[in-house]
Parts: sequence; C-alpha cells; structure tokens
Amino acid sequence: MKKFFFDCGTRDSIASGGLLVLRVGFGLMMLIGHGWSKIALFEEKKDTWAVPDVPLLSLMSPPVSMMMTIFAEVGCAALLVLGLMTRPAAFILCFAMLVAAFQVHAGADFFMKGGAAKEPALLYAIPCLALIIAGAGSWSLDALLYKEKKRRFFAD
Repeated sequence: MKKFFFDCGTRDSIASGGLLVLRVGFGLMMLIGHGWSKIALFEEKKDTWAVPDVPLLSLMSPPVSMMMTIFAEVGCAALLVLGLMTRPAAFILCFAMLVAAFQVHAGADFFMKGGAAKEPALLYAIPCLALIIAGAGSWSLDALLYKEKKRRFFAD
C-alpha cells in the first residue's frame, strides 16, 4: 500500500523537474482559481450545487457534493503541489473534473464558444492523467517517504 501511495515514479532529474513544474503550476491554478472561490461561496451555493448522477454519489445532498468538490479542488490540489500521495490525489481530482465535464456541463458545448463548456474541465483532467501515470518525480514528498532499495526499469 505504501508503494501505491508514495512511489514517486521516475527519478530522472530532468523529467522530475518537468513533473515539478506540472504539479505546482497545475495544483496552484486549481487551488487558487477554482477551489478557493468555492470555499468563499459555500454558504451562497451549497443548496443548489449539482449532485453527480453516478451510483452511490447520487445519494449525496448538494452541500455534501459541494464539500467533496472543495476537497478535490483544494485538498487534492494542495497534495499535488507538495507531491504527497500524488497518484491518489490526481485520481480524485481527475474524477471530479470528469464529473464536471460530463455531468455538470452535460448539455454544454464541447469547446468554449463564449459560454459554459466541457473543455476547461477536460483540460484540467489531462495533467491529472499524466501525474497518475508518471508519479510525482524525485522532487516531491513522495520521493522522500518512499525510498527504493533498488532502481527499477518499469513498475513490477
């Protein structure tokens, strides 16, 4: 289980530098640009927040759904910035972005044409997928917590 949560993926310094830029840039944009505003508007929007039409998740109330969205956009984005539990955090955030794209904006256009669209949520899902596949890199808390005994070529 420790390997799943904390394996940093590559330890190549150039690739790790690229992953650091991706994690920090993407994580801060999500946290500051999307998550923080939801915290500020919680009281105003909690009763009208969309509930995903996904088995089990459809049983949530709108305030709980909004709290889960805030958890993904603030909590998981902060974990990505730190490089801590990167793969699970990226998975949760990716799931939230897919719900936003295909549930919340189900009737919207795919690409932005001046109104609501699926495109922004999907553009946030793409870095999540990259981090799920690649891991956090060697410049992360994951790398400090999970030290390999031997180098490996591919995941076993």
